[in-house]
Amino acid sequence: MHNIPLAERMRPEHIDEYIGQEHVIGPHSNLRKALDAGFIPSIILWGPPGVGKTTLARIISSSLDRPFYKISAINSGVKEIREIIEKVKNQGLFGNNNAILFIDEIHRFSKSQQDSLLGAVESGTITLIGATTENPSFEVNSALLSRCQVFVLESLTKDLLKEVVERALKQDDFLKSKNIKIKEYEELIKISGGDARKLLNALEILSTIEEPIIVDNELTAKVIGKNLSLYDKNGEQHYDIISAFIKSIRGSDPNAAVYYLARMIEGGEDPKFIARRLIILASEDIGNANPSALALANSTFEAVQFVGWPESRIILSQCAIYLACSDKSNSAYEAINKAQQVVKDTGDLSVPLKLRNAPTQLMKELGYGKDYKYAHAYDNSFVKENYLPENLSKQKLYEPGDNPKEKRWREKLQHKWNDHYDY
Repeated sequence: MHNIPLAERMRPEHIDEYIGQEHVIGPHSNLRKALDAGFIPSIILWGPPGVGKTTLARIISSSLDRPFYKISAINSGVKEIREIIEKVKNQGLFGNNNAILFIDEIHRFSKSQQDSLLGAVESGTITLIGATTENPSFEVNSALLSRCQVFVLESLTKDLLKEVVERALKQDDFLKSKNIKIKEYEELIKISGGDARKLLNALEILSTIEEPIIVDNELTAKVIGKNLSLYDKNGEQHYDIISAFIKSIRGSDPNAAVYYLARMIEGGEDPKFIARRLIILASEDIGNANPSALALANSTFEAVQFVGWPESRIILSQCAIYLACSDKSNSAYEAINKAQQVVKDTGDLSVPLKLRNAPTQLMKELGYGKDYKYAHAYDNSFVKENYLPENLSKQKLYEPGDNPKEKRWREKLQHKWNDHYDY
């Protein structure tokens, strides 16, 4: 029996055995109510690895007593999808009795592959359950996404991860036959990164050492550190490496940037994930110190989609080096943070009447648009005017960064606004 991985042996089969995600599948949740009523819509389960997406899909299928088909977007395509749809059609299963098609890592499907699902989902031939670790707003076609409900699954808390371990020790026949005592959980939980599957894999490794097995933080670090892979694109290392990659570029170190890029490439990371993070960094950390950075990062994302592996590594390397060597500014990031906080603190302040649109005669009579000064009618297309709500008339939100381009912007703002905004 123990030839089957522990994570698979411990996979819950009934809803009452499912650990965590109360907000999604708890007794009062919409999904649970739909399940109890015998019908669920097509859904997308979005969350980090090891939080129970596949398990939940299987439980839903068995609870509804529906045929269950599972494919992975990594090694399946339109051919497999069409074969399943045709098989379901021949079985004459529709509506509340239709089959459930579970697609793991649906974000890895191309647009055409996702499009091949539309007809069957819309007609009720299949109920789709897609699982993704990536934001479905970016990775799932809008047409398909509009036909699905998205449920966000969260990383398991420390208490829930302890429950996973304790249940395995009590219920798994192989673990029960071993003399195992958990003395300290901290390192075990840290290694899991909130991933129940990774946690159980670590526990299984620990169960193979000489008994008695007293699991403390030192033993866990020593044993697991030697046995887990250096880079797990679905686990904790995924987040550690991308964090180091971003911070190296932010710190203007192209050498460290390409090193961590190589770590991700060798680990099989999704190139689109890397490219998306470069787009965010181009605005957050470089911004108006070099506006071309955002354009290059966006072009990199498009090129990566078009070219694919392995050549995309060169494009990503070029972009990472460019961004690392670029001037840096987080002024745009800081400005929007400050502006959002002002909005939260002050609420919905009235827009000045002169700035309001006046499409009707009544609005004109009420003063909408009155006394508005059209900037282009003045020298250099500028006239000093108060554009903010009255209570915020001199609120400065944008602070130019300390770089050549934004220093020039500061000089222009000082000339135009004098002491109004204290530039």
